[in-house]
Amino acid sequence: MKQSVIIVAGGKGLRMGSDLPKQFLPVGGKPVLMHTLEAFRKYDAMLQIILVLPREQQDFWKQLCEEHHFSVEHLIADGGETRFHSVKNGLALVEAPGLVGVHDGVRPFVTLEVIRRCYKLAEQHKAVIPVVDVVETLRHLTDAGSETVSRTEYKLVQTPQVFEVELLKQAYGQEFTPFFTDDASVVEAMGVPVYLAEGNRENIKITTPFDLKIGSALL
Repeated sequence: MKQSVIIVAGGKGLRMGSDLPKQFLPVGGKPVLMHTLEAFRKYDAMLQIILVLPREQQDFWKQLCEEHHFSVEHLIADGGETRFHSVKNGLALVEAPGLVGVHDGVRPFVTLEVIRRCYKLAEQHKAVIPVVDVVETLRHLTDAGSETVSRTEYKLVQTPQVFEVELLKQAYGQEFTPFFTDDASVVEAMGVPVYLAEGNRENIKITTPFDLKIGSALL
């Protein structure tokens, strides 16, 4: 079965306090984004990799690839107004039938085991997302203040989120709403259930200077 991944990288680095978009910040001597693409190439040498970048960042990315002699083959799609529109642009380059994953460009520490697990389970369940347990105490904000809720009833969601290509294309044919915060929410809006797979705790999303420190330590 043909497999693809759409890697979405549209960050502007605002929470980093940096002029350099977070996906280009160096970790271990090379940009975060390169680590992410390499993780998926290690999973499958034949995997179609589609990188979604804002058009104004694409020349800089090509320059970085030359400087770092980066040779992981990939296609580039234009980023959209929102993550929803960016994924939709990437999907236009994916042919059905098959499986397609969607992954955050700033999650470079996803393990090969998690990638394999999500694609394998998607063959049967059609829509699979990796999750990890909540280890902190949670409080729910109410009109009266706040209250403790059971953390056993919640999971933290990661990527890659993997789907049948036909299903995800159909889902992204829907009209955009602000409630679409990830690909699972788009698919669920059609009434399709999403299967939960075990993720890995190191699969952090690098969005703050503290995350960069954690990333350097993980490397």
